[in-house]
Parts: sequence; C-alpha cells; structure tokens
Amino acid sequence: MWNLSVLELECEGINFGGWLAIPQFGSPTRIGTDGPTSQGTGPARSLDSLAMAKETFVDHLAEVPLFSACSKKDLQQVARRAEDIRVDTGKVLVSEGAAGAEFFVIIDGNAKVTRHGQEVATLGPGDFFGDLALLDRAPRNATITASTPMELVVLGQREFAALIDEVPGFAHKLLAGLARRLRAYDAQAVQ
Repeated sequence: MWNLSVLELECEGINFGGWLAIPQFGSPTRIGTDGPTSQGTGPARSLDSLAMAKETFVDHLAEVPLFSACSKKDLQQVARRAEDIRVDTGKVLVSEGAAGAEFFVIIDGNAKVTRHGQEVATLGPGDFFGDLALLDRAPRNATITASTPMELVVLGQREFAALIDEVPGFAHKLLAGLARRLRAYDAQAVQ
C-alpha cells in the first residue's frame, strides 16, 4: 500500500499548487490542474517528463561553478531535492534587495534581469541564478522577471542544507567549487 499525501506549496509568492507525494518515488508529482492557473503553475506532468526535467537539471548543474567539483551522483542527489515549476510571463521570480533563499535553473523560457530599474541581461535555458543564496540569505542584487512562460527547477536553502548534513564530503566539494569561482573572478579583476 502506498502512503500518499497531497501538499499545497508556496514560496516567495510562487504557488506550486497541489502535489502528490509518493515517498518511494522521490520528489512530489504535480496534480490537479488542466492548465495554467492565476498563480502561474502549469499543467500536470507525467513522471517521465519530470524525470527528463531532472536529468536536464543535472546537466545544467554541472555547469554551475558552485557545483563544478561534484560528481554526477552528487548532482543527482541535488536534483532529487529540487522542485520543477512553471511560471507565467511577467512573474517576478526574485526581487532586488529581498533576502534570497532559493537557487533557480532555467529549463525553458526567458527572463529579464534588472538592476535599479534598468535591464542589464536576459537569461534563457541553461542559465541559473541564486546559487550563493544557498549559502546565505544576503539580499538579491537584481530583480528577475519571466519574459515568457518558463519552466524552472528550484532548490531551497533548507533542502540544500540537509544535503550538506547528510552527504559526507559534499561540503568539501562545494568549497572546491567556490574556490574555482573566486579564482576566476580574481583573474578577471587582474585583466
């Protein structure tokens, strides 16, 4: 017999709606919608499409400097703790000056990045933001707004901290990744 439960999730104003939690199958699965809602969540997803999104997320994680020293197995553990979400055009994902607590990887769609009200960049599939928010709750340095409907994978600070506590050696790999990132920034500053 399965132990099923339905969860209503919301974080930083993004409503994730109803999710079906089946413990033996990992992350919760989206249920109960047949199209986008006013909160910006999308249609129900099959387990196969969720698995594909997680595998794409793992591939993108390998490109994130913070995770550069992690093995594929480590990255799969990160992916198991992350959530796949969909948001509508115009949804503010993070706000400049607000405390950060989530890391985002864009699977599909585009977002604009603004600082002090000026657009400074556009992000698309494979791009990420908020990686340092996993380590501290410092204020966000930009506002990021969906400029198209988007699919993202989100990892919260709490889930990330649990991973550090549960997986021996994971913190050392993160420190190695941070050291690489600092060296790269240092090299850019010298040029």
